[in-house]
Amino acid sequence: MATSTAAAAPVRSSATGGKKRSSFWQSQRLAKQKQYEKQARRKKIKLDQLTVFTQQLAAMLEAGLPLVSALEAIQDQTEDPVFQVIIKNVRMDISGGTAFSEAVTKYPNAFPNLFVSMVEAGEASGGLASILAKVATYFEDTVKLIKQVKSAMTYPVAVIALAVCLVQVLLIFVIPVFAEMFSSFGKDLPKPTQWLIATSDFLKAYILYIIVLCILAWMGIKRLVKTPKGRRGKDVLFMKVPILGDLIQKISLSRFCRTYAILLRSGVPILRSLEIVANASGNTYIEAACKDISRNISQGGQLSETIAEIPYFPPTVKHMARAGEQTGNVDGMMSKVADFYDAEIETTVDALTSLMEPMLIVFLGVVIGSIVMAMFLPIFNLAGAIS
Repeated sequence: MATSTAAAAPVRSSATGGKKRSSFWQSQRLAKQKQYEKQARRKKIKLDQLTVFTQQLAAMLEAGLPLVSALEAIQDQTEDPVFQVIIKNVRMDISGGTAFSEAVTKYPNAFPNLFVSMVEAGEASGGLASILAKVATYFEDTVKLIKQVKSAMTYPVAVIALAVCLVQVLLIFVIPVFAEMFSSFGKDLPKPTQWLIATSDFLKAYILYIIVLCILAWMGIKRLVKTPKGRRGKDVLFMKVPILGDLIQKISLSRFCRTYAILLRSGVPILRSLEIVANASGNTYIEAACKDISRNISQGGQLSETIAEIPYFPPTVKHMARAGEQTGNVDGMMSKVADFYDAEIETTVDALTSLMEPMLIVFLGVVIGSIVMAMFLPIFNLAGAIS
């Protein structure tokens, strides 16, 4: 009897330990879940994630799957835990009788105004699946454009960053060795060498302060461009940059035309469409233009009349808008303008990429070559004096 009691004690101890471990992991999961719930309200979902979500939802609805079941299936497939929580909460709201458009408005950082307005239009017309398919195509085109521009900028940014790091290493670690060697020559050094050594001494003494100052300046600029005046100043400055200003203008015009066309085609009212276009543009020129167009249309005017008076819009957009109004096909004409500018953007980006490669090679050669020549000038002078 004593033997069986002794044997039972380890079993109870093991069971108690297992329960403690289970409760520990359960509390950890609950803590993570609460953290995800808090992040859900302010989480900004990446556009490529939202594109996949919209594509999947449109496909499932077109296949005849109920909205709640489709959201549940997408929730299980989503890898981002915070986005999973958002989808789950939206699904639960819809199960409780809330409209889809109303449920997603609780998460403005995850679902932009364009998405919400398109869902509202789809619910009103009874064609939610087809409208979501249009939104998915629009998001996909936007993601493609963003990736295209980013890929074009990756190479020059990487090369310039590498050049800056290499120059810093030369100035801070290599130049002082040569400076110590040159001090034993007993002669005045050439001006380029003196400037190089002075720059090296300055960086050695103040490099940490320079890094901190650069970080603070970057943070200050980021905060500044979030203000209305800062955003306006940034857009004005970029517009004056050769080639880059033209590229940014084409991107803004393409986004304006594409967004306006898809909203009109989906049955969203014109004034509401212009409000959404202004919020989605990210460009103060387009925002101001949308306000002027809204004011003119509310007073009985037409889109083409206001566009013709705004210098930011080139003649192509003006003529196509007028042709669309005359034929009753404004959304179709705007889509064609967006296609035209997308092709122009692709051509410009390709030309910039091919042009930047030789320019960056020349830039690196001049910078590194100048440093090397300045370092070796005293040696050449000394060799000439000896000979």
